[in-house]
Amino acid sequence: MSVQSPSLSPESRALIERGARYWLPVYRPRELVLDHGKGARVWDRDGRDYVDFGAGIAVNALGHCDPDLVAALTAQAHKLWHASNVFYTEPPLRLAEELVGASGFAERVFLCNSGAEANEAAIKLVRKWAAAQGRAPERRVIVTCHGSFHGRTLATVTATAQPKYQAGYEPLPGGFRHVAFNDIDALAAAFAPGDVAAVMLEPVQGEGGVLPAAAGFLKRVRELCDAHDALLVLDEIQCGMGRTGTLFAHVQDGVVPDIVTLAKALGCGFPIGAMLAGPKVAEVMQFGAHGTTFGGNPMGAAVARVALRKLSSPQVLDNVERQARALRDGLATIHAELGVFAEVRGRGLMLGAVLADEHKGKAGAILDHAAAQGLLVLQAGPDVLRFVPPLTITDADVAEGLRRLHAALIRFIAAR
Repeated sequence: MSVQSPSLSPESRALIERGARYWLPVYRPRELVLDHGKGARVWDRDGRDYVDFGAGIAVNALGHCDPDLVAALTAQAHKLWHASNVFYTEPPLRLAEELVGASGFAERVFLCNSGAEANEAAIKLVRKWAAAQGRAPERRVIVTCHGSFHGRTLATVTATAQPKYQAGYEPLPGGFRHVAFNDIDALAAAFAPGDVAAVMLEPVQGEGGVLPAAAGFLKRVRELCDAHDALLVLDEIQCGMGRTGTLFAHVQDGVVPDIVTLAKALGCGFPIGAMLAGPKVAEVMQFGAHGTTFGGNPMGAAVARVALRKLSSPQVLDNVERQARALRDGLATIHAELGVFAEVRGRGLMLGAVLADEHKGKAGAILDHAAAQGLLVLQAGPDVLRFVPPLTITDADVAEGLRRLHAALIRFIAAR
């Protein structure tokens, strides 16, 4: 049974028809046209408001139209938009220094445009490091985990150990090996051929179902990497920048990585990515080894500097802890009444509600009902509802979002 879409104005309907006519049909957006937002609320062109529990897929970590971000972007827009990396500009220089200082491990930073580009740079850096050690090409294998998501380029989609993202794009690049996430024995076996140059993983898998690394898992990964002279690469594109309650998620696991990749919340909506390089790899890539036209764009860097300062503040991180608790408690209350979830997992404000067996495969349908009730939420595969609201979300918006989710689930159950 389909969900009745809210009535659309002729203008909104015409815009949606333009999308159907002119966009490459790789997306299937819900039939509403968002127009503006403030904090954790957004409004469509027809005046309906929505509580935003998705934050642009964990991007809008400071909510919509944060005044400090708007001020930083506006000030830079009146100065210099783009200069390329042929010349120095101040914002990316300052941002690189601040990222190094905040990381506690990095010595150098490569600024780029997206998470996929940051991971692409990390893959190239691993291979360049292995080559500099004299390792033959067949001994530069990167191990990644089933359920991971590292991007949509050919290299990153190969690193992404999910066949649904790879189908039809063969032949895929070589040099990757996939193992089960949180299975240290499987990972140890993957090292057996003696050809592994790096392990690349997410401390909390996002697209793979909001699945955190098990207690002690990352420490054992670090130990295996050290024992086999391999690098540890952590993809914190979704779980980093305060999302899990600390600025970097891996801090909670007590490990020191060699490379970390960031994007999404780094620009809080302005496209920017970064690869942070630790001492083992900081000097590997020299002049001409890599590059990007728009990476380090002064506008993106100006915004990211403010985002970094605010997302690392005690006020924001304390709010993550409080609202995560409120969200978990609210989901538990809903489940006690409706019996819809098998478990709720994740860290901080990166939570996944796994659907009970009788509702498996229906996450997309629940999202339709949620949108009809004025709630924007995500899925992580067909069986998991994904909650990644702004880290600054208020008590009132969490409560209202849970109320709308409850209403949506009642209608979903009644429609089955």
